[in-house]
Amino acid sequence: MSDFVNEFWNWYVILIVLISVIACGVFLWSQSIHHPGSKQTTDTTGHRWDETLEEYNNPLPRWWMWLFYGTVIFALIYVALYPALGRIPGIFGWTSVGEHTKEVAAVDAQVKPLFEKFQKMDLKAVAADKEAMEMAGRLFQTYCIQCHGVTGQGSRDKGFPNLTDKDWQWGGEPEQIVETVSNGRMGVMPPYGGNPEAIGGEAGAKEVANYVRSLSGLSHNGDLAAKGKAKFETVCFACHGQDGKGMQALGAPNLTDKTWLYGSSEARIAETVVGGRQNQMPAWKEFLGDAKIHLLSAYVLNLSSGGAK
Repeated sequence: MSDFVNEFWNWYVILIVLISVIACGVFLWSQSIHHPGSKQTTDTTGHRWDETLEEYNNPLPRWWMWLFYGTVIFALIYVALYPALGRIPGIFGWTSVGEHTKEVAAVDAQVKPLFEKFQKMDLKAVAADKEAMEMAGRLFQTYCIQCHGVTGQGSRDKGFPNLTDKDWQWGGEPEQIVETVSNGRMGVMPPYGGNPEAIGGEAGAKEVANYVRSLSGLSHNGDLAAKGKAKFETVCFACHGQDGKGMQALGAPNLTDKTWLYGSSEARIAETVVGGRQNQMPAWKEFLGDAKIHLLSAYVLNLSSGGAK
């Protein structure tokens, strides 16, 4: 895609470059009209210090001027060979994107046999291979730690899941992990704060929060939980199930265990019920390719079993 959204900027860059180079040449020529070999005159700069101290207005030595002329000539050659004039690619047709593509292709050619070796292996076998996990760990540190952290333990503040436990929102089978890394996931918890009839506003959200806490054995208010149960079985069961154990096909989390994406306090759960949650795991297939995704998926599988930390 072109860097210029309007043809004006293309010509703007061309004119600025050419005018600048030509102006430098004209300025140098104007300063070298008087040659050092000519008879010295008494022309001065017009400034006087301490009443009698003046400075002669002599031109630069010829060899010094030719050095400056050389820079102008170099600039003209450069803009002819390389892309320096707007969209004009230059004689060599060089681009930074093309250079990057060549370098990436060269590196890929070196590591391709190694990636292919691991890609032919079963995911669990790759997860048990030390060399594979070292390579996968470097990939994880490059692409995954921004959300899941250096150790893969995620972040409750942002809703990024912990990859080191055995709680899987979308399923923890090898093919399910590959699917998640390849195509990404979109998790949505609808907000119910704007629909008083559904749960009864913030008061109803507090009741639901107490019932949800009771499902995982956390301390709760029994009276509020009893009221929240009726609301849960009317509204929330569609995704989380009547027993609250969730549905991996929908990415609806299990509410009966000790794992919480956004925190387990009454206030945090009520906040989720009222305002909803939305989070996304980006798709990496197009960017990383199948071989690197195979390694990363094996690394995540290993993390959940207590390895690769």
